[in-house]
Amino acid sequence: MSFDRIKKMAPVNIRLNPFGAVILTICIACGLIYNFGLLNWFQKEERICMKELLSVSIELARRGGRKVLEVREKNALSAKVKGFTKEGATELKTLGDMESHRAILYGMAKAFPGLKVISEEHETKPVDFHNIEDTAKQREDVNKEIKSDQRIPLNEIVVWIDPLDATQEYTEDLRQYVTTMVCVAVNGDPTIGVIHSPFDDQTYWAWVSYGHSSNLKPLEKVHLSNKKPAQIIVSRSHPGKVVDVIKKAFGDDTVVTEAGGAGYKALNVVKGLSNAYVHTTAIKKWDICAGNAILNALNGKMTTLNGDYIDYSSKDFVQNDKGLLATMQYHYHYLEHLEPLAKQLEKKT
Repeated sequence: MSFDRIKKMAPVNIRLNPFGAVILTICIACGLIYNFGLLNWFQKEERICMKELLSVSIELARRGGRKVLEVREKNALSAKVKGFTKEGATELKTLGDMESHRAILYGMAKAFPGLKVISEEHETKPVDFHNIEDTAKQREDVNKEIKSDQRIPLNEIVVWIDPLDATQEYTEDLRQYVTTMVCVAVNGDPTIGVIHSPFDDQTYWAWVSYGHSSNLKPLEKVHLSNKKPAQIIVSRSHPGKVVDVIKKAFGDDTVVTEAGGAGYKALNVVKGLSNAYVHTTAIKKWDICAGNAILNALNGKMTTLNGDYIDYSSKDFVQNDKGLLATMQYHYHYLEHLEPLAKQLEKKT
């Protein structure tokens, strides 16, 4: 074909009908969405307002505390043995445990449907949520102390509840040790902690990096002096061996306080009444999560005796077997002194 012939050919016009144009546009848009990771346009993940979750956690810890108080005042404990620890100590369950469990668990489920909640207690009876009291999602004290907010995907949150910490002491009417606790973990990190003391109506709460209740105060940095005896708080249920180990680690003049309830002991450290909380036997995560969050929020630390942080992400691993150390200051100083104890625990597990 000659060049002159080509020049004389009419230009070719390509026309796309409107329907085809729409289809092409949709295909291009889908390709962009897929390639640039914008799939959430189609699959919106549910998010929870953390400030509301904090308020609900406080409300429910207090509601559970009222149940604990009512049962104790009526002296209607109905205590039962639910099991034994590895060391042979009796684990009790009372009506107070169960009433508080129902109040907190069902209240949380109604306020935030679909939220993963892990409780110390269990119940298989069906529940009618029409009969469950609504929970306020706004609190004046929270609004006063917390000035900003955060929204977290539902699937990144696990709530741990201990409806009644220090059940043994509860049955013995040692009221000062008894607490109800709620903890919010985000991707395994203890983030919000609430510890309510029902018998003196005090509630302590904190949200890491956001704020804490007015009855919690950061401690002033104190110079570590070898001349001043360490003050260590331990469990009253099996203090014998741990007292010997602590005195060997820190000296015979170490002041060792025996107390009930992991929540009580964690607060004791937060308030500066003890330098450290040491635990050497297995402990459940619902016992320690709230205290861990409060410690973190006030620049303290809680780790295993190996120095590892504790993961709160899974209901499949509810127990910590590596011992426990909680401090507000000089955490690694105490870890170093407790290293022989950590190695001993490592051999057992």
